[in-house]
Amino acid sequence: MLPRLELSAICKSYPAVVANDHIDLTVAPGEIHAVLGENGAGKSTLMKIIFGAVKPDSGTVRWNGQEVSIANPQDARKLGIAMVFQHFSLFDTLTVTENIALGLDAGVNMAELAEQIRQTGDNYGLELEPHRHVHTLSVGERQRVEIVRALLTHPQLLILDEPTSVLTPQAVQKLFVTLRKIAAEGCSILYISHKLDEIRDLCHSATVMRAGKVTGHCDPAQETAASLSRLMIGAELPPHEHGEVTQLGESRLRLRQLSLPKAHAFATALNAIDLELFAGEIVGIAGVSGNGQQELLAALSGEDRRAEAGMIQLQGKPVGHLGPDARRGLGQSLVPEERLGRGAVPELSLTDNMLLSHQHSPFVRKGMINFPHTIEAAANIIARFRVKASGPAALARSLSGGNLQKFIVGREITHQPQVFIVAQPTWGVDVGAAAQIHAEIRQLKQAGCAVLVISEELDELFELCDRLYVIAKGRMSPSVATVSATREQIGLWMSGLWEEWTRAQTVSLGRQSKEASDA
Repeated sequence: MLPRLELSAICKSYPAVVANDHIDLTVAPGEIHAVLGENGAGKSTLMKIIFGAVKPDSGTVRWNGQEVSIANPQDARKLGIAMVFQHFSLFDTLTVTENIALGLDAGVNMAELAEQIRQTGDNYGLELEPHRHVHTLSVGERQRVEIVRALLTHPQLLILDEPTSVLTPQAVQKLFVTLRKIAAEGCSILYISHKLDEIRDLCHSATVMRAGKVTGHCDPAQETAASLSRLMIGAELPPHEHGEVTQLGESRLRLRQLSLPKAHAFATALNAIDLELFAGEIVGIAGVSGNGQQELLAALSGEDRRAEAGMIQLQGKPVGHLGPDARRGLGQSLVPEERLGRGAVPELSLTDNMLLSHQHSPFVRKGMINFPHTIEAAANIIARFRVKASGPAALARSLSGGNLQKFIVGREITHQPQVFIVAQPTWGVDVGAAAQIHAEIRQLKQAGCAVLVISEELDELFELCDRLYVIAKGRMSPSVATVSATREQIGLWMSGLWEEWTRAQTVSLGRQSKEASDA
């Protein structure tokens, strides 16, 4: 049987880096093939070459045994290649249906397409509202749009770049059932993910890349997560210990009956949210994407100032009416879930992006930017967080997703915050970089900072956090100590069933007590 895709000696260089250095890759029909590597290893560039979004400098591409030149994504789609990018390519002002229609033939019936989107989303556990505007969607919901758009084309080769980074464990398993079915029907899948357990569970084979070169091949099912990590980064991950909080400091952040009506028709209203965060602890908020995380983060950051002043208290001061700069002045730093557009301006250099949250002395004095200091600060972050970039002058858009995330996290940590809020801290980040970000967050805790982590990665929350809340349909659960929580419990709470869980636990304890007394 001829290979579905065969790459030979693919090379691609940019002024500051060799992204792909004589890459060979073969994918068979119906094969689910993982491509592993650290952030910046060249994986995304290689996928873009296959999809026609980037032109290789040299090398050959064969499709079903025939040499082809894929000049653009339209050529790729005609061949039967579809791709879901890690960074989304959606127009904010268009609806879900309108965005998906842009990748299809002209003259498509929009009403029929909307119904196809709804049915495809329901079948694959990727529920969408076809008539909703993209700017109202969370990151997780936007990713669903990209996946459904690709599935609607019935591809022969489906390229997935971090497809599960913001899906719940239940949705991931449902997606895997779908991907296995698609593969069984003959569709090949190229799968990029930093979730090694997923790769071991799903993929038939794997190609490992490091610094733009192929460094090995393996059968993921025959490897452990630790051995895959060694193949990727060439070293063992540092061990970590989940230290318990022995003594809490003062209250740093408090939400008191925070309620906000919908900001637009597709938003989630916040309903009487109570939360308290103390110095020296890490608290997590779990939840399925689109249940109020986006609205809560806007209220916490100061982007949404509709809350009554006393509903949000920072360092004991009412701040519901204050903007982001005033809250930074009170010791709060925040990393948003969207890297490009909110966390960083794509067309600005890393030095210039420092000024998004460092707008006071010594960065800016009397209205004048201190460029030597700003450049030095950016260079220090690049070095400390091992950001793969050509230097402080590198544009934000030139960095891989994981390296940009490390830079943004580093930028906010340099504030030496009293309260540190981070959303999706390791979305699309390789295992080495994730371990480093987690270590930095733990260091903040040890220094007495109060840390709030909003994440859809349950494993991450259980690994990092001392306490957990769950947000569902704009309501907040009570907090629970991580050491006493289970994934089953948090999974039920993510459906908004914490009252039912509490009642069931009370009944169960009552039965056990009665049985003990009867005995």
